[in-house]
Amino acid sequence: MQVLNEQALLADVIRERRSIKKGYTKQPVLKETVIELLEVAIWAPTHGMRQPWRFLFVGEEQQKQFAKQIASTYPEERQQNREAYLNEPSAILVMIMQSGENQKQQDENFGATACMIQNFQLLAWEQKLGVVWKTNPHIYDPTVAKMLNVQDNERIIGFLHMGYFDELPENKERIPVIDKFSTFHVG
Repeated sequence: MQVLNEQALLADVIRERRSIKKGYTKQPVLKETVIELLEVAIWAPTHGMRQPWRFLFVGEEQQKQFAKQIASTYPEERQQNREAYLNEPSAILVMIMQSGENQKQQDENFGATACMIQNFQLLAWEQKLGVVWKTNPHIYDPTVAKMLNVQDNERIIGFLHMGYFDELPENKERIPVIDKFSTFHVG
């Protein structure tokens, strides 16, 4: 019976988790907390045990300079907006992934990293730490990659904006599975 109770708890966490995009409190996100969550999140499925991820933590002390540097890659008229945007969360975790040697490995690495990110989001949610996975244009900018010491065999797949929050976003309904489910028929 213990397994059923744990499954029910997991199902609840999966259904309750939300992406927290704004409204962060002033409570800092500590590097130690992020490392603790990542130590569990990395138990995601990973093809060939490649574990293709690496992380760059931007905490409270580094954030203003980080935001200024990333914003500087935008056209001048957008820089102030992008800098403010990157200073909204309490911390940012840059998700860096090893590129695959071929399309199959690229897909496998992305799938494994996405699973790890979902694990991280669920674990953070249990701690009342909000997370949203951001894929803004700067993650594709070679200048940003160079600034962040991303290697030739790596790519940025997102910035995780993080922060504690007081207000829960609305629940957005999902399309019922049956509407997207079919059975293979021979012939």
